Amino acid sequence: MSNVITDYQRWKQQGESLRTQAKAAIEARFKELLSEAAQLAEEYRADFGATLKPPNHITAFRYKATGKPKPKKSAAKPAAAKAEPPPPAAAEPAAKPDKKIVALTKRLEGAKKKLDAAKAAGQPTRNLEDKVYEIEDELRLATQAV
Repeated sequence: MSNVITDYQRWKQQGESLRTQAKAAIEARFKELLSEAAQLAEEYRADFGATLKPPNHITAFRYKATGKPKPKKSAAKPAAAKAEPPPPAAAEPAAKPDKKIVALTKRLEGAKKKLDAAKAAGQPTRNLEDKVYEIEDELRLATQAV
């Protein structure tokens, strides 16, 4: 009888060890997949300008886009490209665009798209034209301030 109990205790111990390993593996895989999903959502937002929405049955995934996109890793250049001479050093590097100007430019593009869509649909466009004018005015003032 004690042999059965000893075997059972050994089996239970092995089961607990396996359960602990499985738990750690599942948690690691879950975190890996969530990190990959967040990275894909960020790339989608950076490339297409919209947020990527999860399927309807997933309600708990919350991802907040970062303000600064991570620099993309460029693919290795072929050897022939390295043979080309570097560009002249006299050229000044381009100045970083102001965040406010970039945001206003994006808003202006969106407003113009809405205006064009409203014109194509034959809807009233007065409010949209006013909005485009206001954004253009803000953009003009922002560029003058820089």
